[in-house]
Amino acid sequence: MNTSPRVVVTGAGAVSAFGWGVSALHAGMKSGKTAIAETQRFDSTGHRTHLAGEVPAASPSVKASIHNWNVLSRADRFAVAAAHEAEQQAGLEIRGTRCGVFFGGSTAGMLECEDWFSRVIGVRPKRPHLRLLASQQLNGPGDAVARALGAAGPVQSFSSACASAGSAIGAAIDAVRDGDVDTAITGGADSLCQLTYGGFNSLRSVDEEPCRPFRFDRAGLSLGEGAGVFVLESLEHAVARNATPLAEVLGFGASCDAYHMTAPHPEGDGILSAMEDALADAGLSPSEVSFINSHGTGTAHNDPAEARAYSRLLGDDLSHVPLAAMKASIGHVLGAAGALEAVGTIIAIKDMVIHPTPGDQRADPELGVDLVVGEERRLQGQPVGISTNLAFGGANVAVVLQAWAGANS
Repeated sequence: MNTSPRVVVTGAGAVSAFGWGVSALHAGMKSGKTAIAETQRFDSTGHRTHLAGEVPAASPSVKASIHNWNVLSRADRFAVAAAHEAEQQAGLEIRGTRCGVFFGGSTAGMLECEDWFSRVIGVRPKRPHLRLLASQQLNGPGDAVARALGAAGPVQSFSSACASAGSAIGAAIDAVRDGDVDTAITGGADSLCQLTYGGFNSLRSVDEEPCRPFRFDRAGLSLGEGAGVFVLESLEHAVARNATPLAEVLGFGASCDAYHMTAPHPEGDGILSAMEDALADAGLSPSEVSFINSHGTGTAHNDPAEARAYSRLLGDDLSHVPLAAMKASIGHVLGAAGALEAVGTIIAIKDMVIHPTPGDQRADPELGVDLVVGEERRLQGQPVGISTNLAFGGANVAVVLQAWAGANS
């Protein structure tokens, strides 16, 4: 069991296809509906699918709250908005403090780069402005957050495909435990762009309908966009400033199975290793996990491999541990997936309610998982959830979270 300082979440922020803010994500999850719809961001003519989980337009108040809105990339805006929300909920004034920023992503300002290039070659009118390229590097969203909040600690960016935000969260946990920072802002942000949209269509890994994770007729994923951000700090630091945690981070694990560039190991070796390490870090046994927030992309290779890993972890308990798949609600937000899904995990364990995965169809019986569909379900046992992410290249992450129940937790 880890004897390092206990790490708690004291603030959370989110931007998703359901809207701007954790409350919008919460309401959307509770509705059991999907936010995946026909994309308006760019012309999808010629692609296999025309759907995505797009973030709706920001309200005037959101725009007004973010300095230099007009010069930030779309991914930067998501990141900064979620970070402001997390900072506010945590009751912190981060500017000038020993706060580190640990951020994941995979596209950064690619959408704006595509805009710039289309103007250069004359596809779009008007001469391109070089400021469209200002956030083209992968560290763009994390740097934007550090500038906006005035964080005086280290700034680290992670890009390991769909495990990016999860990897960033792991680094933030280590930094808090080791005393390298007093607080950490961590998470991830990604925006839709033609590069990833066309790429996943070319791979034939997208569904022409909203994705159906773990269903027998699953046909691929649906892309999305957004951001998830947390404030992490030691329990001692939180208590000293009279903060009330939302949840405790009990454990983290990461692995790389290096099996294939785009497919997980068919038996789920990599994600199993990450989950086992996360539970060992937490000092828990698999039987103490009450809920799994799965990676659940709805692809032919991922879902069976993931289900086998859960079966190997849980054994006979597999059919009794409820499973959620948020990508059916908001799409696959790529480098931000681990952060937004961790926000969703905290919502579930705090409410003691698992919100339904969109669609009425039960899980493929061959996979053996207990996918929550149709209506919400009360969480049984301790409020402990594990959130998992698998990525291209074989990267895997898992984080174990427990809802905060007071000083004696």
